[in-house]
Amino acid sequence: MYTKLMATVTASPSTSKAAESTAFRVLAAISFCHLLNDLMQSVIPAVYPILKSSYHLDFGQIGLITFTSQLTASLLQPVVGIYTDKRPTPYSLAAGMGFTLFGLILLSSAPSYGTILLAVALVGMGSSIFHPESSRVARMASGGRHGLAQSIFQVGGNFGTSLGPLLAAFIVVPAGQRSIAWFSIAALIAMIILARVGAWYKQRRSAGKKKSAAAGHAEALPSKKVAFAIAILITLVFSKFVYMASLSSYYTFYLIDKFHISVQNAQVHLFIFLGAVAAGTIIGGPVGDRIGRKHVIWWSILGVLPFSLFLPYANLFWTSILTVFIGLMLASAFPAIVVYAQELVPGRVGTISGLFFGLAFGMGGLGAALLGQLADLTSITLVYRVCAVLPAIGLLTWLLPNIEPARVKK
Repeated sequence: MYTKLMATVTASPSTSKAAESTAFRVLAAISFCHLLNDLMQSVIPAVYPILKSSYHLDFGQIGLITFTSQLTASLLQPVVGIYTDKRPTPYSLAAGMGFTLFGLILLSSAPSYGTILLAVALVGMGSSIFHPESSRVARMASGGRHGLAQSIFQVGGNFGTSLGPLLAAFIVVPAGQRSIAWFSIAALIAMIILARVGAWYKQRRSAGKKKSAAAGHAEALPSKKVAFAIAILITLVFSKFVYMASLSSYYTFYLIDKFHISVQNAQVHLFIFLGAVAAGTIIGGPVGDRIGRKHVIWWSILGVLPFSLFLPYANLFWTSILTVFIGLMLASAFPAIVVYAQELVPGRVGTISGLFFGLAFGMGGLGAALLGQLADLTSITLVYRVCAVLPAIGLLTWLLPNIEPARVKK
């Protein structure tokens, strides 16, 4: 698999058909690196039960770990995006993985809670560098099918996120915290692949500038209307990622507390949920290409509401079923939101990608911290009763401008 990725990323096509093939193969390469990146990140929440027991942490401290990792990414991603819109930096993709590598090694042998926070901050920094530029690569390789490209790119991350808890359950839980260091091998593999992707990016940069310039000639909305639409999208991202944080950070604790299942069994249930998230991500982009991003956003956020309201009262079987629907539907929103925002602000792919990926991490981290405090003060079950109403914020989608009817009718 690695050999094929290397060969296709460095290929030089001579026909339009070959060029299209190369674009999809580059998408596969960047998606695979996204898988590795998010797999390494997902190890952190997957080992929360171990860290909680080893360092005698409460739920508030667990939430602070998530907050530290995701806030680092949230603050830096827009900055990286703005900088690379002005000065594209192809090889920053590989360099950023170095932060993740050192963060994982440090986490595997952290002597104190403070060192854990430093380690996860390094992992967050690596992610903050990876996402804006890799999202730009995905758009460059899209051949105009931006939703599909964004989904292919994002689904790699979702699969990585879903694999992390499973690997943690069968590697880290039996072998202990020091085994986290083995995941740094994934960072080394990603660095090698991303160096080749960076070479392809550098060669295609001039063509990418021409495409961005062409996109800039599209009919623009008034700046106030664009700002209002961006504010609506940010609110929708808040709804989605705070609810997602409740599941990604505390779902295992909820299952253990309410249904008295083992840690490994809870990790398997988390894997099922995250697998549904991956499936939803790959669906959202191409469906948005076909029927429009706004329709996808409507369905994927507001449509979750009946399932989220029923979840706190379901038994174990129905809890697993409901979280599959919730993950599938909520995940389909983000590719549509990102591409919709990119089309609102043409020529600012890095800035928009950095802003929305950064918000995704930051709001998820803030939500995790606040929900952890709520769980400490009340109960983990109450967290899901409070979060159940968040998808109702999807009603705000009605206020978004219709910017894509002509494209959808083609």
